[in-house]
Amino acid sequence: MQPDKVLLKGMEFYAYHGVNESEKTRGQRFIVDLEMSADLGKASETDSLDDTINYSRVFRLVERIVEGPSRDLIETVAGEIASQVLQNFPTETVRVRVNKPDVPISGATLSGAAVEIVRGRDNPPRR
Repeated sequence: MQPDKVLLKGMEFYAYHGVNESEKTRGQRFIVDLEMSADLGKASETDSLDDTINYSRVFRLVERIVEGPSRDLIETVAGEIASQVLQNFPTETVRVRVNKPDVPISGATLSGAAVEIVRGRDNPPRR
């Protein structure tokens, strides 16, 4: 059986991440999708916010990270989101996708560049 999940899809932010100087000065859109595995059985019975993951709080955490200090790599942004979600919410596994839809590649036609990472309490990032 698949674990229960809480999903936040298409969270859109304006931020200043990237290797190119123009990305750091002009900024661009970033779209974040988040998937958190959690046992939602109790919440489905009690109808209580205390028994689930408060996705409003998760959104605010993601917002602070993405709109926070500039990073060169979206991998770093995704990793920070995963780490903070695991530290602050009752989830065993988190999947984070950070999409840069307006990627500045000269002459390229693409709908974006993205990274997706999966972290869990039992598989911390490699160092």
